Amino acid sequence: MNKVVFLLGTLLISAVLTVQAIDFSGNWKLNHEKSKLNAQFSMAPKDMIAVQSGNDFNLEKHSTFQDNDFTIKDKLTLDGKECINPGWQDKQKKSVAEWSEDKSSLKITTKFPMGDNSEMTIIETYKLDGGNLVIESSSSSSFGDMAETMVFDKQ
Repeated sequence: MNKVVFLLGTLLISAVLTVQAIDFSGNWKLNHEKSKLNAQFSMAPKDMIAVQSGNDFNLEKHSTFQDNDFTIKDKLTLDGKECINPGWQDKQKKSVAEWSEDKSSLKITTKFPMGDNSEMTIIETYKLDGGNLVIESSSSSSFGDMAETMVFDKQ
């Protein structure tokens, strides 16, 4: 009986340790119909490219604001360590990416300084739902709080 309990315990621990993290790699296009975006101002990119390899997670987001196209490129690591990338107006933004316990979602917390000497915090949770990438995003700053759910179709 003890051998059976030991064997089952070993198998359970082995299964837990081999849980694979989701791979968000791909070219993604925003699906406006499925998304819940703010009417006046949305932080949702129109499309993005995600490249996930080992501990590296690179994002390239293409957006338009006031008829101007721009691209944001972030290089992150998936080990919970702080990563620094270029932010708005030549300021640096600091991001930390952390997996959920079951590796089914990735939370990225980004902080960057604002022009009024305050700080904005953006929390994005990445997960897959069927064939879609879903990003639940919330931000908080001296300008107020905002939340959106962005749904992307794989291209």
